[in-house]
Amino acid sequence: MSYKRAFIPYDGYWSTPFCRWQGSFAQLHSMVFAAEICKGAFPGRRISPQIFDGIVLGMTIPQKSSFYGAPWVAGMIGASGITGPTISQACATSAKCVSVASEDIESGNKKNILVVTCDRTSNGPHIYYPNPLGIGGTGDKEDWVWDNFGNDPYAKNAMIETAENVAEEAGISKEEQDEVALMRYTQYQDALKDNSAFLHRFMVVPHDVKDPSGRKVLATVNGDEGVFPTTAEALARLRPVLGDGTVTFGTQTFPADGNASIIVTTQEKAKELSRDPNVEIQILSYAEARAKKGFMAMSIVPAARKALSFAGIGIKDVKAIKTHTPFAVNDVYFCREMGIKFKDMNNYGCSLIWGHPQGPTGARLIIELIEELVLLGGGYGLFDGCAAGDTAAAVVIKVDTR
Repeated sequence: MSYKRAFIPYDGYWSTPFCRWQGSFAQLHSMVFAAEICKGAFPGRRISPQIFDGIVLGMTIPQKSSFYGAPWVAGMIGASGITGPTISQACATSAKCVSVASEDIESGNKKNILVVTCDRTSNGPHIYYPNPLGIGGTGDKEDWVWDNFGNDPYAKNAMIETAENVAEEAGISKEEQDEVALMRYTQYQDALKDNSAFLHRFMVVPHDVKDPSGRKVLATVNGDEGVFPTTAEALARLRPVLGDGTVTFGTQTFPADGNASIIVTTQEKAKELSRDPNVEIQILSYAEARAKKGFMAMSIVPAARKALSFAGIGIKDVKAIKTHTPFAVNDVYFCREMGIKFKDMNNYGCSLIWGHPQGPTGARLIIELIEELVLLGGGYGLFDGCAAGDTAAAVVIKVDTR
C-alpha cells in the first residue's frame, strides 16, 4: 500500500531505553508506563493531547486490564475523547500500527493520530484456559511469552529453529552470523559516542523507576540495559544453542521491556509540530509478506521488495536501512538477496544488540531510521522486520531536509 498524505513531525516521536527482561522495567505495567512517557514528552514538544483525534495502540503481551486497550491509554494521556484500535501482530506490530494510522490520514478520516507501542516481556502472564472436556475437567495453560517463543502451533517449531532452517537452506555459516553480530555491536558503539548523542535525539533519559507508591526511586535508567560486550574471539568460542545448529546466544536478540510512540498526521500539521519545519518526513508505503512454513527470516525479502515497489523506488535508491534482527541469519540472508553489504545497513545498531520488547521494537527502529536520514541530509529509508508466523512487514519513508 502506498501513501501520499501521511507525515511524521520531526521530533514527533520518542522511545524509552530498552531494558533486558527482569531488569529495571520488569515490574512496570507496560500501558501505564507508556502513557506516563507520552505525558512527559508532550510539554517539551509544545503538544497538547487535545490535538489528537485518533490513537493506535500496539502491544503483544497482555497486562492487567489491557482489555480496555487504546481507549484506556487515551484517557491516561489526557485525550479521553478519542479512541482507536489495539493491534497485536507479533514483531510486526509497530509497522502495522503506522500503516493503520497512515490509512486513516490518507482517507481523511482523521488528522492527528498518536501511535503508542509498548510491551513488557518480563513477568509475562501465566494463562489458564478452562476445558470442561479435559481429564477430570482440568484446563489448558501456557506461559504467554516463553511458550510462544518455543512453539509455533502451525509450523510446529521454535523461533530459533526457523533461523536454523534458513541457515541450512541458504548455506549461512556460523562465521557469517558472528561477523554480522560483531558489526552490529560496533555500529551500536557509534550511537554511544559523545555521551550517546545519537540516542539522545529521541530517547527519554534519564528515567527514574519508582516503587508503586511513586515516592521511592528504585533505579535510574540512563540508556539501554542488557547490551553484551562483544568481540570476535568471544563469538567464536560460543557453541550453537541447538547441538547441530549454527545460531548461538551471541547471534540472537533477547527479550526486553520498553515503549515507543510516533505521531502520524497531515503534511500541514507535521510542519507546524516539527522541531525544524525544514525537515519533512513522509510515510510512503507499507507491505507485508509470508514465507514458507518454518522459514521466518526469508519473509523479510518479499516484504521489502513489495514496500519498495509501492513507493516507486528500488533498493539502490535507499540511503538508510533498519531491520528488526532477532537472528543474525536475517541480515545475512537479506544482504545476499538484496545485493548489499553488511555494513550498508543498521548503522547505530539494531534489535540484535539492544533487545526486543516485540510491540515497540519496530517503532524504535523507524525512529532511528528517521534520525539517521536527517543526519545524512535526507533521502529514502527502509524499515523491515520479520514476525511470528513466518511473516514480515516493511515501511518506506522519505526525509526531505530542505
